[in-house]
Amino acid sequence: MAIDKVKEYLRQFGREKDVLEFKTSSATVELAAKALNVIPARIAKTIALKHGDDCVLIVAAGDAKIDNMKFRAQYNVKAKMLSQDEVAGLVGHDVGGVCPFAVNEGVPVYLDISLKRFNSVFPACGSANSAIELTCAELFEYARAQAWVDVCKL
Repeated sequence: MAIDKVKEYLRQFGREKDVLEFKTSSATVELAAKALNVIPARIAKTIALKHGDDCVLIVAAGDAKIDNMKFRAQYNVKAKMLSQDEVAGLVGHDVGGVCPFAVNEGVPVYLDISLKRFNSVFPACGSANSAIELTCAELFEYARAQAWVDVCKL
């Protein structure tokens, strides 16, 4: 199960016990915000996009949307979401639990600056009913992010 893989991954940071699991789904920004009792913008959603034959993960604030022009300028390709069938194979997590932790080898993770508005955010942890509260600095470190990028609009 992917949540177990993420907990094992977070153990290296001493944070495996901080993973929150809910009785209800947190598979969408709205459901996660409701489960956590926070505004949707504080949900750190992980967006899986095509990059050639591979993918790139963008972690953005829950109220942000990919800006196609900014994305093309940053990555030299059109922003195109992975299909539901491609996600698990390329990323290593199923739709609804996609997160920036314990992803397949070689999958680059970038954090969008839309997250920097908050002291802490809540990314998923590999399942459709989990999350963890992290500062942006912790998220950058734990996700092994490549860089902060500006590829979204609010």
